[in-house]
Amino acid sequence: MNSRPLSRKATACDASQGDLRDDSLMGMFRRLPAEASRDALRAFAESVAEHGGRSAQRYRATGTAGSGEFLATLEETAAQLGWGVWRFSGMEIGELHLEVENSPFAHGYGASSEVVCAPITGMLGAVASVVLGAPAQAVEHSCASAGGAICRFSARPQNP
Repeated sequence: MNSRPLSRKATACDASQGDLRDDSLMGMFRRLPAEASRDALRAFAESVAEHGGRSAQRYRATGTAGSGEFLATLEETAAQLGWGVWRFSGMEIGELHLEVENSPFAHGYGASSEVVCAPITGMLGAVASVVLGAPAQAVEHSCASAGGAICRFSARPQNP
């Protein structure tokens, strides 16, 4: 995600970086009827969980010493990718909590009555599955787009 403003010569997709502006991407969801938008955001979360989950599993398998180090690396990487400032917590209670400041998805969508950070929800579910050692379900509880100060998420193992 790229939340920097476009220069005079830039386009909606900066081919040199492979970045798609957050407002270009999230504007698509904003333009859909409400039910279609919810369905598309859900599909987006599922796609990120699948593809991002494979990346998280491969990365974790390459040698991060423990869950804390793995999560710290993900916090750093999320910021580098333009996915906002991530802070994980909650491992001690068998859940994973995430707070995100400056979510490009909330920023790109604009004001909403619903949470819109589906890609982060999907990625958190994938990361929690790796860290907690069982398939996990993630939920966005509050969103900057829907009036929250920051975006808040949690993930816990799915019920059998």
